[in-house]
Amino acid sequence: MNRKCIIRLSRYKSALQRLKALGFVKVFSSNLADAAGVTSSQVRKDFSLFGITGNRRGGYSVDELIVKILEILGKNELQRVVLVGAGKIGTALMRYKGFEAGGIKIAAAFDIDPAKINRQAEPPILPLEEFGEYIKQNAIRVGILTVPDVAAHHVSELMIRSGIMGILNFAPIQLRGAEHVIINNINLEVELENLIYFVNAAQKAGQL
Repeated sequence: MNRKCIIRLSRYKSALQRLKALGFVKVFSSNLADAAGVTSSQVRKDFSLFGITGNRRGGYSVDELIVKILEILGKNELQRVVLVGAGKIGTALMRYKGFEAGGIKIAAAFDIDPAKINRQAEPPILPLEEFGEYIKQNAIRVGILTVPDVAAHHVSELMIRSGIMGILNFAPIQLRGAEHVIINNINLEVELENLIYFVNAAQKAGQL
């Protein structure tokens, strides 16, 4: 499935949840198109890929759409993930309350620093040497990587050997996994540099 399509589904889901909070019962493709920054035909095309149909006059049921999209995204039940690297970024992610509202829970974090180990914390912070056994016992498939770049390759290999099939990488280095492993690399410095460049370029061109 096209990754951009899945990203759009996430945007549709967020828009639907906002509309539901405002009291909407029905919604049209044009409403979701505005929220996701796409065309109405793109919304309908995305929905058709998953067998989602609406009524031209009556639109889509907000509740039914939310349930269907959550099922497609695998969020109709709580998704448990792990985190490796309890530094500043890792700690910020562990404290973020929005994950559980979105059906995601950081079940445990891991670190090599004995001073950071805290089994009573929520989530618990465990020694990295316990990573493999924890993954095996808890059938975790997705992990978040927030370690320094010098350790990223070694830790990602450990995660893959332990059975992790998807890694969200915040380390400032591009990682590549095995064929069966999906790695999404997020380099905050690069993203910010790109944003600054395009803002500056737009200002110079008189567009801002």
